Amino acid sequence: MPMIDAVTIRPAQTRDAVACAAIPNDWIDDADWMPRVHSHSGVTDDYRDFVFAKRAVFVSCDPPLGFIALDTENAFVTELDFAQPGHGTGRSLLDHAKFRSRKLDLWTFVANNYARRFYEGEGFTEVSQIDRNNKEGLPDVLYPRGCDV
Repeated sequence: MPMIDAVTIRPAQTRDAVACAAIPNDWIDDADWMPRVHSHSGVTDDYRDFVFAKRAVFVSCDPPLGFIALDTENAFVTELDFAQPGHGTGRSLLDHAKFRSRKLDLWTFVANNYARRFYEGEGFTEVSQIDRNNKEGLPDVLYPRGCDV
């Protein structure tokens, strides 16, 4: 697959919530290991009412092909979702977050092998795996990226 030459990153607007929520909704539908704990409309409502209201959210392209949500107070990536892996969208969004904060932490599911390879290729190092008692009931991996990386 060809890489996108230049991915435009911009601050998200509330109107982007529906398009952004569709990305993880589609991913949940396609990932046989990922349980659906919220309806499609429940995910959309959560993104509009919580993620977009409480996080710094940036989207790629228009309409959004991906987005990243940041807890800027704690230098934490709370969401990174993109529709077409292998096109540079995820890397561009993560680079944007790295530019904003040299230190970033994130969690991903142990079973999400694609995300784990992606994060490790982007300079993150696994430090622990735990069962966080998340709503999905799946074990997580902590990936910090410290200032010295």
